[in-house]
Amino acid sequence: MARKTIKITLHMSELIYDVQNKTFLTGRSRSTGDNHEQVANMQANDDEENSNQVLRSLGNAFATLKTKLSEYLDERGTTASNKLLSSTSDLALSLIMPGNFNQATVDTIASSVHQYLVHTSICDWFTITDKTDAEDYLGRAVQNLKQIREAINKRVRPVRAMVTNGGSGNSAGVVVDGEDGGF
Repeated sequence: MARKTIKITLHMSELIYDVQNKTFLTGRSRSTGDNHEQVANMQANDDEENSNQVLRSLGNAFATLKTKLSEYLDERGTTASNKLLSSTSDLALSLIMPGNFNQATVDTIASSVHQYLVHTSICDWFTITDKTDAEDYLGRAVQNLKQIREAINKRVRPVRAMVTNGGSGNSAGVVVDGEDGGF
């Protein structure tokens, strides 16, 4: 059975936006009216030090994800770098799947990969800025990884091929005691 290749492109601008938006919403929800500095520190933004940390966290999350999906990855490179990702670059995954892979799950895989990267990065961010929320995002990332694994392991149901054996009327090709047919 021929293998299937799935290509997933993750746009860095979408990943960064989600990290910034979720940290903003989390910070806003934690506001008590007199903790402005704490709330502000929870929120990732485009300031250079924040941006660098978010990009580094996304890069680490992507590298970890590739390790976790290594049995499916179409990777032929033999070199690597620890260069900081660019906020304008895209991340790409090419997965080699069995021929009976259920392609209906491709969107689920792409969405779950996106969320895994975002939640892992936010966990990393909150480990620095607000440890109480870090565990929640780690739990979400673990759940996303389970969703990825479940979707990758979905298979299509086999279709019975019609077998002909010279017109005997026995489509299953079963012969019992030299006769075709039943029991």
